[in-house]
Amino acid sequence: MNIAEMSIQKIREWVEGADQLSSEERLKLSTDQRKGVQAIWRRFITQENHLKKQQALWEAMTETEKLYWSQGNEYIVGIDEVGRGPLAGPVVASAVCLPVDFYLPGLNDSKKVSASMREAYYEVIMREATAVGIGIVSAERIDEINILEATREAMYIAVKETGITPDLCLIDAVHLPRLETPQLSIIGGDGKSVSIAAASIVAKVTRDRLMEVYATEYPVYGFEQNAGYGTAEHLQALRTYGPSALHRKTFGGVKELITG
Repeated sequence: MNIAEMSIQKIREWVEGADQLSSEERLKLSTDQRKGVQAIWRRFITQENHLKKQQALWEAMTETEKLYWSQGNEYIVGIDEVGRGPLAGPVVASAVCLPVDFYLPGLNDSKKVSASMREAYYEVIMREATAVGIGIVSAERIDEINILEATREAMYIAVKETGITPDLCLIDAVHLPRLETPQLSIIGGDGKSVSIAAASIVAKVTRDRLMEVYATEYPVYGFEQNAGYGTAEHLQALRTYGPSALHRKTFGGVKELITG
């Protein structure tokens, strides 16, 4: 291939369609003095480095899964929750079992992923996961049993809803004393395990969608923007309108309005 005789448009189409470039092709591209070709080369290297970082992250975040898969544990379930801190709305947990050959570059803790990418990842996970379970515990129940116990309850529900019997559960920083299967609690697990990261994505998207629905029922609180968290605007709405049925009456910022 004589790159020097190719137009910049042809080179762009060729590079974008290539799975990889040989050493000779790389040399020719990198030494071509045309500005357009140099721009194509820089873009190619940037994308290649990005993909390498994603692959390295995936390798690091599947170390735990690979260890236990190699020991014969087929159903490894990641568990995570979203919504422990908000003043309103439910706490949502998800349990996700991924197949051994699953690969979703860029998958990470839901807090490190943009909203649009969370939605895209959610669709892939729901379509390709071996099993997914979701547990939702209401604000009223949170007030009854406290947020930690409500979180655990949501996680128990999520595991049950997977419809499988896990060989091992990987949980983000929470111990489940009534879980009947082996478990491993990992601090910061949503950034260390792809299974937990997948669960964090499913839980986050599920809860955000719920809060958008609740925003139409209780429009004054801005749930579609704050997801029930105590933003300045949300706190002002609480002072103006008082708490709704979705608010956690035992949480600071809400209970003061009730007790005076």
